[in-house]
Amino acid sequence: MTVPEGDVSRETLKKLELFSDLVEKWTAKINLVSKSSVSELWDRHIRDSMQLYAHAPKADHWVDLGSGGGFPAIILALMAEQEGRDTRFTLVESDQRKCVFLRTAIRELNLSALVVNHRIESIEPLSADVLSARALADLSTLMGFASLHMSPSGTALFPKGGNWREEHSVAKLKWAYTCEAIPSKTNSAAAILKIKEIKHV
Repeated sequence: MTVPEGDVSRETLKKLELFSDLVEKWTAKINLVSKSSVSELWDRHIRDSMQLYAHAPKADHWVDLGSGGGFPAIILALMAEQEGRDTRFTLVESDQRKCVFLRTAIRELNLSALVVNHRIESIEPLSADVLSARALADLSTLMGFASLHMSPSGTALFPKGGNWREEHSVAKLKWAYTCEAIPSKTNSAAAILKIKEIKHV
C-alpha cells in the first residue's frame, strides 16, 4: 500500500523538516532552489515531490536525473524508507557543489542512495525501473535520457508545468510512447506525465 500524499510518520516528518532546513541553509550559498521559493518550500517543492510516489510502481532501482537540490529524489527516498522498501536510489547531477549537498543530505538523513557526479549523457546506461526528472529539460530531451537510462519495462515520471500539452505534442514528432497525464495536486495547470514503452520514431 502506498503512502497517500501528506500522510507521513512522525519520524519521516522530522527528516523532512531536517531536509527543509538543509535546503534553506545551502540555498544561501549555491542556489539549490530559487530564493523566492524558499518561503514556500513545503508546497512548491516538498509536497510537489511527494505526490510522485503514489504513481510509481514498486522499484528495485529508481534513478533521478538532474537531482540538484534533492527534489524529488530525497523526498521519494524518504517515502520509500517509511514503507520499508529497499529501493536503490541513484541521483545523477553534473554540478559538483550540488553533489556535495546531496551527499551531505543523504548522510544526515541516513538514507541509502548513490550520487553520480557526471553529465547524464556521458554515463553508462543505468537500467532504471523508475526514472524521474523535475524541472530539468523539455519532454523531447527527457525522452532521449529515458531511452538511455530506463529499462525497457520501466516507468518514467516527469512533473510538468502548464505547457505540458505543447511539450507532449513536440515530443510525439520524434518519440513513440504511452503517456498518462495525472493532474498535479499542487498546481491545477500542471501534470505528472507517467510514461512507458519509449521508442524513437
